[in-house]
Amino acid sequence: MSCGPVCTNLGLKPGQRLTVKGKIAPNAKSFVLNLGKDATLLGLHFNPRFDAHGDVNTIVCNSKKVEEWGAEHRETVFPFQRGGTAEITFAVNPNDVTVHLPGHQFTFPNRLNLSVFDYLDTQGDFTLQSLSWE
Repeated sequence: MSCGPVCTNLGLKPGQRLTVKGKIAPNAKSFVLNLGKDATLLGLHFNPRFDAHGDVNTIVCNSKKVEEWGAEHRETVFPFQRGGTAEITFAVNPNDVTVHLPGHQFTFPNRLNLSVFDYLDTQGDFTLQSLSWE
């Protein structure tokens, strides 16, 4: 899996939103957007899987504290297309993160009780095109 940009010092707090736009590879198997305090404390591991780790057209979300993963959360609504573009907005709330996708949204709990999300990285079959926050 290839690595993309890493952003630090984002300063995302409850009430703020981060929108990530990018291009999905034509032969994509999966990609990852990680949001958290740093690479060891991930409040949200967002992993759309076209065909990876036994999942097909499924979004797998999780959290990670050092080397310990939490329980996986799966979403079967899958608005992504190989070779297409993706726009994902993460709205930070006091107790969770709302993930806004085209035609669908869901929430993921803030299991690590992070007060600020400072870190974002991208991995896999996804090329970051823009980041914006409000």
